[in-house]
Amino acid sequence: MTSVAATSSDRYCVMGNPVAHSRSPWIHARFAELCGQDLHYERQHVELDGFAEAVRAFVTAGGRGCNVTVPFKLEAAQLATTSSERVQLAGAANTLVLAADGIHADNTDGLGLVADIVRNAGVPLAGRDLLLLGAGGAAAGALGSLLAERPRRIAVVNRTFERAQAMVQRHAAIAAQHGVELVALEQQAVDEDFDVVINATASSLAGAEVPVPARVLRTGSLAYDMMYGPAAQGFMQWAEQHGATARDGLGMLVEQAAESFALWRGVRPPSAQVLNELRAHIAQGG
Repeated sequence: MTSVAATSSDRYCVMGNPVAHSRSPWIHARFAELCGQDLHYERQHVELDGFAEAVRAFVTAGGRGCNVTVPFKLEAAQLATTSSERVQLAGAANTLVLAADGIHADNTDGLGLVADIVRNAGVPLAGRDLLLLGAGGAAAGALGSLLAERPRRIAVVNRTFERAQAMVQRHAAIAAQHGVELVALEQQAVDEDFDVVINATASSLAGAEVPVPARVLRTGSLAYDMMYGPAAQGFMQWAEQHGATARDGLGMLVEQAAESFALWRGVRPPSAQVLNELRAHIAQGG
């Protein structure tokens, strides 16, 4: 596929529903400033049945790239003309590169998650026991990168057990390649504890209860919600009440955005600096 050469004030966006809370425009504007790139990045609220139409309209309007958030990551993968191995494995995409002759899909979610846990939070995953809550686009996008860190075991729990099974089966070969035990568990049958618990469900957005009992947490376990801000507070409070270390997904957001930015612009931004600035910005009410 032939890429379109970048020009001044290239247009990028994040599409989702909901999307008003997204910090992506702030992040990419700061990346652009620090890297000397001239671009415009915006939010686009997309109706649930209007994703493909919205992408086509953005391409027609000169859009060069698009981040994709809930609930469109699975649809984004299906819409693409070409896709990375990460997308083919996950069946989900969070980054679209819009070119003259088609749409290329990639998934930077797992890379961003691992970078935030291992590098920013300082929690190694190798040899650890992980619990992944959810089997939708967010979980699917993360699982391959988590497996590449060679934890001892990853258990996947989802409200619909069959969906968790399907995701595990799709990743069975890469799990075997990295020597990781990968299993799907029935939600009501989880009776063990884990070093790291990752919430990739939409329960945070909906304000629903955590879908597993507190016994999954060990003292000092890392409990990580892929959501950030108010949406993550319920899960984080639950984790802290039961002796775990809670972390929201703001760092994952910045790190996956850095991967997208590098894919679009060929320049890797200083993600750690921008994460620190964003946390300070939010703390000041920004």
